Amino acid sequence: MYWERLSREEIRRRVAIAIDGNVNYHTDAVLGFPGTHLDAEDYYADGCSVLTRIPWASPLLDDEPFLRTIIENPNHIGCHTAAESEVGFPGTQALEREALAICAEEIMGAPAGAYDGYISPGGTESNIQACWVLRNLLRRTHAARPGEVGLVFSSDTHYSLWKAADLLGLRPYPVPVSDTTREMGADAAHATVAAAVRDGVRCVIGVVNMGTTMFGSIDDLDVLVAAFEEHNLPFYLHVDGAFGGFIYPFVVPDHPLDFRNPLIASITMDAHKMLKAPYGTGIFLCRKGLIDEVCTTQASYVHGKDYTVCGSRSGANAVAVWMLLRDAGSEGHTDRCRRLVERTDRFCSRLDAMGVAYYRHPAMNQVAIRAEYVPPETARRFLLVPDRHDDTPRWWKIIVMDHVRDALLEYLLEEIGEQNT
Repeated sequence: MYWERLSREEIRRRVAIAIDGNVNYHTDAVLGFPGTHLDAEDYYADGCSVLTRIPWASPLLDDEPFLRTIIENPNHIGCHTAAESEVGFPGTQALEREALAICAEEIMGAPAGAYDGYISPGGTESNIQACWVLRNLLRRTHAARPGEVGLVFSSDTHYSLWKAADLLGLRPYPVPVSDTTREMGADAAHATVAAAVRDGVRCVIGVVNMGTTMFGSIDDLDVLVAAFEEHNLPFYLHVDGAFGGFIYPFVVPDHPLDFRNPLIASITMDAHKMLKAPYGTGIFLCRKGLIDEVCTTQASYVHGKDYTVCGSRSGANAVAVWMLLRDAGSEGHTDRCRRLVERTDRFCSRLDAMGVAYYRHPAMNQVAIRAEYVPPETARRFLLVPDRHDDTPRWWKIIVMDHVRDALLEYLLEEIGEQNT
């Protein structure tokens, strides 16, 4: 994969051109849009910009492209890869398309232009969007009726799939995983699919994880495919890469969980994790034309109609994704991912030396430590994340991010070591 790194000055210039290409609420005759720029009377207090209270923020908004985009407040309603888009914001919409091209073509292996997608309010919506698209596709191509579409995923899968099942009338079937390897076994997958068939399921959406939320584990899609084929079930596969989409492909370039694999219909990514975008920045991608299954034709006042769960969405977050991708370039982001994995390697080597039990996929920067090895006070002090809050935790999760200094990891290891000597 390759995309060019741009200088900070070039990024500022490109964003300024994009904003200038949008409608200008300050100077243009804009009477029909319900939105506006962020008003100084609401976002300034006592004559002082709230931004000046942030020590690292420049007082010159024109020199801060993301903050300027927030103030200008572009609306990216619709899907800019599939149809014409709202006429007021073509400049920043073009940056969204460019960011999507990097994600779909360079990172996820799609042929040029052979995809649709949008930058969503998060990975949860992207997963729901995928299930909506694929459910409608199965309804059209296999005459699936309510109750006849199953949603099959590992028991470690993100809770958004349960939301999708509830909202879309899908029948959820979690496949048990090994407590040590976090893998779906063939027998478990076959038993789960057989139960779905007995319940009257005629076709399925299979979800494969590129990094589960708690463990960072990577699912084996062949296990699900074999179970679906044994029972002669029509199926489509979705990849939930919310956790791993911006790290796993950079560490393991030759993998089967992207659009190079003809079985993959759609992919979720999440820019507010490894890409360091603002919270509420997911990415939905699917093969070209599939998004037509959810075109809301009743959105007649929207230029180009709407294809998304959310409708109106922030153009500023789309610009943030573009900026982050262009600021790093493919080489810079690859180096960053590899450094994080190497630091995680060193951390796990220390756990091994202490005899501490944990799970970690070798290509991920995520470690889940067995709860009995971590004192509860230590877990609270370091804000470790448990696998469950409503019962005694079985695992505590650590993610090695840029802000996690080696000294902090050393302090944690010392406390774990004291507990287990």
